Amino acid sequence: MSEKPVDPTVVVVLPGGGGEPLAKALEAQLKAGAPPAPPVTHELWGEGEGQVTVGGAVLPYKVKVEGLVLRHEDEGHAQVRVSVTTYLRPGAAPGARPITFCFNGGPGSSSVWLHLGAFGPRRVLLTPELSPRPPFVLSDNAHTLFEESDLVFVDPPSTGWSRAQAGQDAKTWHGVTADVEAMSELIRLVLTREGRWASPIFLAGESYGTTRVAGIALRLHERFGVSLSGLVLISCAIDIGTLEFHPGNDLPYVVILPTLAATAWYHLGREGDLNELLAEVEEFALEDYGPALMKGARLPADERRVIAERLSLFLGLSREYIERCDLRVSLERFIKELLRDRRRTVGRLDGRFVGADRDGGGEISEYDPSFSSILGPFTAALHQHMHSLGVRRDDEYRIITEKVNPWRWDGAENRALNMSEALRKVMVQQPHLQVFAASGLFDLATPYMATDYTFDHLVLDGSVQSRIQHERYPAGHMMYVHEPSLVQLKSHLSGFYARCLGAEE
Repeated sequence: MSEKPVDPTVVVVLPGGGGEPLAKALEAQLKAGAPPAPPVTHELWGEGEGQVTVGGAVLPYKVKVEGLVLRHEDEGHAQVRVSVTTYLRPGAAPGARPITFCFNGGPGSSSVWLHLGAFGPRRVLLTPELSPRPPFVLSDNAHTLFEESDLVFVDPPSTGWSRAQAGQDAKTWHGVTADVEAMSELIRLVLTREGRWASPIFLAGESYGTTRVAGIALRLHERFGVSLSGLVLISCAIDIGTLEFHPGNDLPYVVILPTLAATAWYHLGREGDLNELLAEVEEFALEDYGPALMKGARLPADERRVIAERLSLFLGLSREYIERCDLRVSLERFIKELLRDRRRTVGRLDGRFVGADRDGGGEISEYDPSFSSILGPFTAALHQHMHSLGVRRDDEYRIITEKVNPWRWDGAENRALNMSEALRKVMVQQPHLQVFAASGLFDLATPYMATDYTFDHLVLDGSVQSRIQHERYPAGHMMYVHEPSLVQLKSHLSGFYARCLGAEE
């Protein structure tokens, strides 16, 4: 028998083995005339059962951790294995039980935050002091979204245990369009494998996960004909232009102003009701501050002084400093300046947190104390939970990673990415689709007023606009690490899911 050449595109994937090509084994098979073994497209890494008590009711669940292999439509043989953790209600009729696909952001973040902080049946037990002491505890989540829906937590390529197949370039998957296409295909695959096409389908995203979800929602509808019941948007980053501080873009200075004022109120011991203060600052931002910035060099000196004095009152910074900043106090400058006399910085993801830099006179903070305080607890909890499910993997679970960079901002060259149009289109095309958004009052990364601005500029008529619900919580970007906010969030989401399913009609 003549020898046959080995096809270099054929890859055999071993469960848990990282997808290494078995060239010698393939060559032996081909020489013997046997067809090569088909590539493995599914790897079950762990599974288990449990129950959680919510409102006095005991909810049993089955959980599985697996790797699903996706193929890129346009890149030939490009493949990626995506890690997914799924919670299902045993015995429930699939058509009646909703299913929610959950994504965090970054880009470069795994799904651990929504998984073990907000929605999953288990969550990290945090303390009211903001910075818990190790060892960290994983407990039942009495505020889980599992009461309302089955849950699928997805780690996008290069995060969690998701990896491009061996010998392939992970960069294929690192971009706005490639990410949306891959995650849409993953949802199609799960719906098919689990027999859930008749279920009410929800998407949930946090931070860049909301950017991702807006794109996925439109692609699911236009490419696969998937109609959605609801979108859950936590700490929105739909219009990146509202968040980027750079010369010529005055909008971020306006929409972040109430959040900066809330942070100053918190740390400086200001008297008065926070909500009343925020209403006053919002009005000032829209009626006075925004128009003043638009005037630029045409702003009269007396008006400039009045604006600076009011900013000083709201932000707790000196008028002279504000004038030196040309009335534009960026996020990074505020973080360093607010508590400079104490040699302390405030958190970006949550302005309630405080850190200390080596350089008390610097302009840029060394780290974000609000992120550093939760990174350890969530990392430990994730590994503890996976071990309890029988997952035994030696490769790193990437909680958050820079390996997705440089991220391709395709479709947004020479401008900031804005997925508002995708959101508008899918809401118009799906007349029953409801949107829920949650914002933290102390979230300096994605300020709540930026989300208001985004929704107010979708160019929707009143009937469509009324399908958007936006709630605020007295915490930060991950408002669920603050248990009173988590309780509120759960209550709001219970009502939202009921409304999406027609239970309140």
